[in-house]
Amino acid sequence: MWCRAEGATVVPSRTQVGVSPSVLLVEAFYGGSHKQLIDLLKENVDGCSVFTLPAKKWHWRARTAALYFSQTIPACSSYRALFSSSVLNLCELVALRPDLARLKKVLYFHENQLVYPVRKDQERDFQYGYNQVLSCLVSDVVVFNSRFNMESFLSSIPSFMKKIPDHRPKDLDRLIRPKCVVLSYPVQFPDITSLLPEHKLRRLRRPAATSQSDRRIVTSQTNQQQTSRCKEDPAESSSEPRSVPTPVQHPEPVDQADPLHIVWPHRWEHDKNPELFFSTLIKLKEKQLDFKLSVLGETFTDVPEIFSSSQRLLQSHILNWGFLSSKDQYLKVLCDADVVVSTARHEFFGVAMLEAVHCGCFPLCPKALVYPEIFPDQYLYSTPEQLCKRLQELCKRPDLARRHVIMVDTSLYSWTSLKTQFKGLLSAEGS
Repeated sequence: MWCRAEGATVVPSRTQVGVSPSVLLVEAFYGGSHKQLIDLLKENVDGCSVFTLPAKKWHWRARTAALYFSQTIPACSSYRALFSSSVLNLCELVALRPDLARLKKVLYFHENQLVYPVRKDQERDFQYGYNQVLSCLVSDVVVFNSRFNMESFLSSIPSFMKKIPDHRPKDLDRLIRPKCVVLSYPVQFPDITSLLPEHKLRRLRRPAATSQSDRRIVTSQTNQQQTSRCKEDPAESSSEPRSVPTPVQHPEPVDQADPLHIVWPHRWEHDKNPELFFSTLIKLKEKQLDFKLSVLGETFTDVPEIFSSSQRLLQSHILNWGFLSSKDQYLKVLCDADVVVSTARHEFFGVAMLEAVHCGCFPLCPKALVYPEIFPDQYLYSTPEQLCKRLQELCKRPDLARRHVIMVDTSLYSWTSLKTQFKGLLSAEGS
């Protein structure tokens, strides 16, 4: 039998025909990574019913989605588990719908509102973080996509609650922590083999052991401890099959002949710190270093002014500028690029960086936020000066990036590797 309600959006999973739904997937902001995760679960977990709201007006979704879903999700005795992202105020939903309170409730944090960056702390709306704390308290399992996300949330709860003028609740972090687990966001890495240029294909064919000398060269600007960590890092294993759009044919000397191609595939917003990225590239230009540039990523209503001014200053270096709506075009640029850079002030996971690494880009990331969980020390920088120095070296010797075997096993973050854990979360056991 099917459980339905007037106006509800119920999406059966691929093997559900004739089977009563057992898993309730609720997403108040059905877009981007939130949509991708719900779609993955819907396609791979039997017995799912999906209820969503479009990815618009995020603040209103966080405030009012629970009331909407309380009216549109039908009563259904076969439900055993409820999965939602932390955009939804789960506390309100189960209060309005006591029949859902009996389910195993799994809350997934793509990001948390206690440390999500705002220009000034006065601008932080207390209610959004407060809602997330309440949702954790009524959940059975609280899942974070990274340890940084989890620890930054839990450690911020005491100071966050001090904003309450009086009669403050205590020890909420201690109540929530036992429910918490870290489970990486499952990235769908496409087969990009047909899209890789020849020099990246040669690198894939070469045994990792032969790249030790290359690694020593690339890490010449890092300390001995970083170099030794890189050699001992177990991430020698290859990632999932790689692929991309039409392969670019380069002559054999491409390792050194073509200018270094730098890609920045992030949202055009201040929290990604485009000011640092562009100021670094302008310094490279002033040093008369040759490089090519692709600036990708989504744009929104308020684009930081630094983008237009930097586009004018770096025009002669630009290969691609702006959001690419075609996934194949996006992957093609990543496959053609040599180095991917993050300058983020905030990052809870970093899908774009992992996608670029999967496409063979040498990563450079801040030694902060989530990045040390994923990337060995040799790919991290601590200061703007270090970033500039690393890029300067690679501009002079692009072959260092092109010959280097990247010591990050992206397959660890794939759905193939993580699906068993996600399916376990959605089972009724332990509820």
